[in-house]
Amino acid sequence: MSLIEANAFAFSLATSLMVSIVIFRAGDGTLTVVPADEYEGEASEIVREIDPHAR
Repeated sequence: MSLIEANAFAFSLATSLMVSIVIFRAGDGTLTVVPADEYEGEASEIVREIDPHAR
């Protein structure tokens, strides 16, 4: 998925689930979206974190 698609998907998930969402680069170079508390990868692979509670 492209960065634009990943951002849109992550924002939608964050606001729907009201949890922080992480966009990260997977081992094959693709972008993936997952709730922050479920992310177990390297911090250096995180592209962006979206927090629905941040102002």
